Amino acid sequence: MTHKLVAVLVAAGTACLAGCGTITQGTSQDIAISSTPPGAHCELTKQNGIHVATLDRTPGKVHVQKTKHDLTLTCDLQGYQTATANLKSGYGIGTFGNIILGGGIGWAIDSASGADNKYPESAAVTFVPEGQAAPAAPAAPAAAPTASSPSS
Repeated sequence: MTHKLVAVLVAAGTACLAGCGTITQGTSQDIAISSTPPGAHCELTKQNGIHVATLDRTPGKVHVQKTKHDLTLTCDLQGYQTATANLKSGYGIGTFGNIILGGGIGWAIDSASGADNKYPESAAVTFVPEGQAAPAAPAAPAAAPTASSPSS
């Protein structure tokens, strides 16, 4: 084989792999949502307030388009305070392989389509009854006292 033919075959193979995550992981996913107690109405929005999905009654699943933007889950249930959760967008498992095999072109295609991102597969919220204080967040550990040397 000549060097020119090898170069053409490598370029063709790379082009075929470009956007591999789009093919293998897709540009959308399901997220299972549950609540304690069940029966809540939930909305998913992007951090900029754009509506993404609605779940009429927990438990259930919503189908979302994957993006690099985190999602906010807001759930309401009569007699309880509104419950929220942040769903972080992370990198899908094939992202790094795609960068290596597909190069910049493959990564760009997957990044633009959302295929290189992934949300948690499930989310859960726990409701607090109306009129009851929400549980306090765990306190940060206190800083250890610094040692001081005695003055002479």
